[in-house]
Amino acid sequence: MRVTQQPDQVTHQRVIAGRYAVLQEIGRGGMGIVWLAEDRMIGRQVAIKELHLPAGVPLEEQRVLEERVLREARAAGRLNDPAVVTVYDVLQEAGNTFIVMELIQAPTLSAVVARQGPIPQEAVARLAEQLLSALEAAHAAGIVHRDVKPSNIMVLPNGRVKLTDFGIAQSTDDPKLTTSGVLVGSPSYIAPERIRGGEADPGSDLWALAAVLYFAVEGHSPFERSSTAATMHAILNEVPYLTRSQGPLASVIMGLLNALPEARLTAGQVRGLLAHATATPPGGTMAGTMAGTMAFGPGVTHAAPPLTALVPRPGRHRRPWVITGLVVALVAGLAGGWFASSAINAPAVDPAAGETLTYGKGGQITQFDIGDGECSSAKLEAGRVYPNSSDTDCAEAHEFEVIDFDVFTNSDLEYLGDQVLRDFGEASCAMVFASTIVDDRDKNGTLTYTTLVPTKATWDDAGNDDYEDGGSTAIKCVLTDRDGNQLQESKLRKDE
Repeated sequence: MRVTQQPDQVTHQRVIAGRYAVLQEIGRGGMGIVWLAEDRMIGRQVAIKELHLPAGVPLEEQRVLEERVLREARAAGRLNDPAVVTVYDVLQEAGNTFIVMELIQAPTLSAVVARQGPIPQEAVARLAEQLLSALEAAHAAGIVHRDVKPSNIMVLPNGRVKLTDFGIAQSTDDPKLTTSGVLVGSPSYIAPERIRGGEADPGSDLWALAAVLYFAVEGHSPFERSSTAATMHAILNEVPYLTRSQGPLASVIMGLLNALPEARLTAGQVRGLLAHATATPPGGTMAGTMAGTMAFGPGVTHAAPPLTALVPRPGRHRRPWVITGLVVALVAGLAGGWFASSAINAPAVDPAAGETLTYGKGGQITQFDIGDGECSSAKLEAGRVYPNSSDTDCAEAHEFEVIDFDVFTNSDLEYLGDQVLRDFGEASCAMVFASTIVDDRDKNGTLTYTTLVPTKATWDDAGNDDYEDGGSTAIKCVLTDRDGNQLQESKLRKDE
């Protein structure tokens, strides 16, 4: 549980259940009081959460809240993960309810960021791995946390984290315990589908995780505003910008913050990207990196990583309405509101998704030089080449139209691996297609898209900054007619 700096010494020692000697109060919140206690049977210190309801709470609501505390114990007690606070015991005595749990004397993530500012992305990526593991364990047990936020994450000096406060966690096999119309959770970290009235599920936990990671790396909440109403409006209608993160971690954050649940990255895709983000740096260990970046002393500051450089390729024709270095809500630089939730309307199973092909050296398409916002009169097929000379005016009849974006331009990131890159590309193109960038009201019935990802050789060549030799890290989403007919006009949104 969270430890505050408000110790109230107990004048007369209290013993709970004849076993737990209460030493002092160490925390207090809307749901109860947290005590520091000693387990006399084992001789260890523990934290005990005692349900303590505000005066005036109706009896029915008291029953709901009491059951919620018991459910917290049942939920957390079923989990076995190093990033989850361990529950030792749950008991009721003299009409009071207590949860006995592991004592964690460490600051919360919100306190760490308040004291030292934004955390370097390498350390945040390591925290993300641990929190993802905790949530995966909970979801596998049928438990949705529903209140993942910085103040519910405790950070130990060695960089380990603990996810706590399952007090509003919802087990999928438990009856609903919230009264009608009550939205449970912290406003800044409530997923958009929940604001619209949807049920909390693993996807909403992952969305909240992304908001937490954004907070850690940027130093502020992505959606917190001056009022609850303004905060919820921001969640529903705004897209945050990343300035201190790039590469896989940025892809994780923005890929999970998608307002469309069906288009978010899966936990598996997130884990694959984080594996690259937390790779051991040259000349050291990740443990050493964590120890060096997660400092807790006063006056600790860190230089921010450079802003992701998203620049157009030399010699490419790029229409002015195309976002330079488009990142499809997966990394920094997404421009104002094109992916607002109201603009997205994609089905849970996307019938528009076509195949995924590799391009470049050794790929299924060995040359693909049709640029962003450009079209070609040649049919899109594996085994063919598409030089610059094969492009055509998008206002005339054409076979396909290209959306080309380079997430990792000017980065030193090593090749992600075929499957990770395919998953990343498919999720990216799904979001592009679902957004209003593809400006066709009947697109779900008339269009399909093919995802093109670079081969390893092509990816590696991009590190030479010589795109004329075919090096590229770009994902390409290629729009075609579903029935094989030619497109008669551009299907992409024009600058307005």
